[in-house]
Amino acid sequence: MSGLVEIQLLNGIVQGMIYALVAAGLTLIFGMLDIPNFAHGAFYALGAYVAFTVISATGNFWLAIAIVPVVVAIVGLAVDAFAMRRLARAGHVYQILFTLGLVLIVQEVIVLIWGANPTSVNVPAVLDGGVPLGAVSFPFYRLFLVVASALVIGLVWIALERTKYGAIIRAGIDDPEMVDCIGIDVQRLFTIVFGIGVGLAALAGALILPIRGGQPAMGNELMATSFAVVVIGGLGSYLGAVVGGLFVGLTQAVMTILYPAASEVAIFAAMALVILIRPQGLFGKR
Repeated sequence: MSGLVEIQLLNGIVQGMIYALVAAGLTLIFGMLDIPNFAHGAFYALGAYVAFTVISATGNFWLAIAIVPVVVAIVGLAVDAFAMRRLARAGHVYQILFTLGLVLIVQEVIVLIWGANPTSVNVPAVLDGGVPLGAVSFPFYRLFLVVASALVIGLVWIALERTKYGAIIRAGIDDPEMVDCIGIDVQRLFTIVFGIGVGLAALAGALILPIRGGQPAMGNELMATSFAVVVIGGLGSYLGAVVGGLFVGLTQAVMTILYPAASEVAIFAAMALVILIRPQGLFGKR
């Protein structure tokens, strides 16, 4: 029994890292750029299907992992440049309506190109097998997913906090007029950040593909959970997105052991509790 509990808790960490990777991108877009991107889950799904295409064509999982965030980030750049930035002047209501419409568009595009049937790929041969835990084993691929997600999250944090371009991005978010005055195109900067954010969601979709498979609406359920993660962690807090993702993943795992029917409810109950006690989230600022 203890081995099964350990497996479930490890699965919670795996799911938590996927939430953290998606929420990190959402934090860049929603918390920092003040764009309520309800299409974030659609980019997650698009990443899974682009990965499926690359793997089907080349048989190379690693190539897919490298290509997917770049391809979907380019799509995100186009969406931000031609729509989101223009709608910023009109207010959040128009941005929300546009992103909700974009969800439907992306889902229909997926159905038209790849069909409505679920898709899946095999785990890379080098990551096949597992680590023994008593009478059961934990798959190597899931451990790889945790390490890969943590590495990407860490690299993005270093880029934001320890590089010149990261300093410019943070300055542009805090005081866009001043940054614009010194000759830096703030709008182009924001578009790049939007592209990075959706690229992270796409990478999460590609990483989860061998475990969960892909289907056109796979991002819908994840979207609600990702917003809960961001709210729990704190809007605009990159660390909060990571901690919130792990917290939600482990909460689901524990509730699945204790009371499976309440595993989803527990997430939003925790979010409501955080809002009541600390409205800015665990690591957010007032």
